[in-house]
Amino acid sequence: MYRNLLVAMDGSEHSKRAAEEAIKLVKETPDAEVTIVYAIDYDKAEKEISKGQTNEQVATARREFLAPLEDLFQREGITSKTVVLNGSPAPAIIDHANEHSYDAVVIGSRGLNPVQQFVLGSVSHKVVKRVKAPVLIVK
Repeated sequence: MYRNLLVAMDGSEHSKRAAEEAIKLVKETPDAEVTIVYAIDYDKAEKEISKGQTNEQVATARREFLAPLEDLFQREGITSKTVVLNGSPAPAIIDHANEHSYDAVVIGSRGLNPVQQFVLGSVSHKVVKRVKAPVLIVK
C-alpha cells in the first residue's frame, strides 16, 4: 500500500496520465498524501522573462497550467500538495525524492526516440537510475 507518493509534473499529457495512475495507487488509502513536484528550469524561465513577462506573470502562468493536475487529486478526495523545485528537472526531482521518504515516485514518459534519448537523455530515465524509491514510469 502506498501512502506517500511523489508525482512529477510538467503540465503535459504524459504527466496527466502519471497523475491518473498515482490516483489509482492511493485511492483506497484514506491517509495517503501525494506531493506534486514541478521543476522550474531558470534558463528557460529567463527566456520567458526576456519576452516581456514579469517574474509574477511567469509564476502565475505556471500555477495556471498545474491547476488542472492539482484538481484531479482534489476531485478524488486525495490530499495533495505542490512543491516547486528550482533547477533542471531530473536533478531537482532526484534530489527532492532522495531527501524525503516517499513510498514511490510516479513520472510520465515523453517517449523520446532512441536518438533523442541518447543525445538528450530522458528525465524519467535519469530519475529511475538515481532515485532510491521505486519509480513508476507512465507512458
